[in-house]
Formats: sequence, C-alpha cells, structure tokens
Amino acid sequence: MKKGYMYILECSDGSYYTGSTTNLELRLQQHQNGEGANHTKKRLPVTLVYYEEYERIDEAFYREKQVQGWSRKKKEALINGNPELLPQLAIAYRDLKNGGFENGVNGGFENLNHHEAKVSEALDNTVSEVLDNKVSEVLDSTVSEVLDSTVSEVLEDTVNEALEDTVNDVLEDTVSFNLLKKSNQ
Repeated sequence: MKKGYMYILECSDGSYYTGSTTNLELRLQQHQNGEGANHTKKRLPVTLVYYEEYERIDEAFYREKQVQGWSRKKKEALINGNPELLPQLAIAYRDLKNGGFENGVNGGFENLNHHEAKVSEALDNTVSEVLDNKVSEVLDSTVSEVLDSTVSEVLEDTVNEALEDTVNDVLEDTVSFNLLKKSNQ
C-alpha cells in the first residue's frame, strides 16, 4: 500500500484546510491551480503549514478526519509544534465554565463525570422530543389522509346516491308520463 500524508493548508483568508493524499507535492500543486477542494478554490493562494507522513494512506485519511474535527486553536497547537497543549484544548467550553480553568482546577477533567449524566439526560430528552415530533407528524399526516379519503368516499357515495335518486325519479316520471299518455289515448 502507498504512503500517505495528512496535511494542513492555510488559505488566503486565514482559514485552515485539512486533507490527505498519497502524493503531497502533486496535491499541493492541484490546490494552488484551483483543482483542489471547493474550500481552497475560493481562498487561493494556499500555504502548506503542517503535514504528517504515514506508512499507509488509510492511516493518513483516519488522521485527516480526526484533525478536521478539531478547533482552530487545537490545529494551531499542532501546527506550532505544541502537542502538550492538545489535551487542554480538547476541553469543552461548558467544562471551562463549570469549574475548569477559571477556578485553577486540573483542566476541568474532574467535571466530566458530572456532565456525563447531564449530557445523557439531554440526549434522552432530545431523542424523546424528536420521536414525539415524528410520531405527531406521522399521526397528523395519517389522520389527514384518512379524513381526506373518508371525505372523498362520503362525497362520492353522496353523489352516487343523488344520481341514483335522480335517475330513479326521472325513470318513475317517464313511466308515469307514458302510462298517463297511453291512458289518455
């Protein structure tokens, strides 16, 4: 399997683009020529600010996906050669607010167990709300469809009955008229 590279480009607007490739020089040239990703096409020129080499492309791709999910500050720590900052920069903002660095505590990690229950509860509530909304939508549309079809059927039946009544009335009138006519002759 081919070697792989995970790379980070800095675009002309200061944004970062993270990618992976088997040929770093060719891929950089493609980005510079506007043949790369949409993000870089609109932000030329780009500058290679960081890369990592891997024995296999799938490892580079895995690393690309990992780094893509990082905050700007975490990417900058990697770019600037400060990997010791990565654990601190991985702390969620909510942990910082709830007793992390503000209170001089060890990076807010001790709050993670406390928040785990809150996150779990929030997810449960969100899932319940989504399910309730979906069930309501399905029920609303089903009830609406049933009502629409029922109304259509009732109208159709009513129209058919009215037509039958009209046809029967016309036939009775015609028969009566013909009998009356015969009796008058």
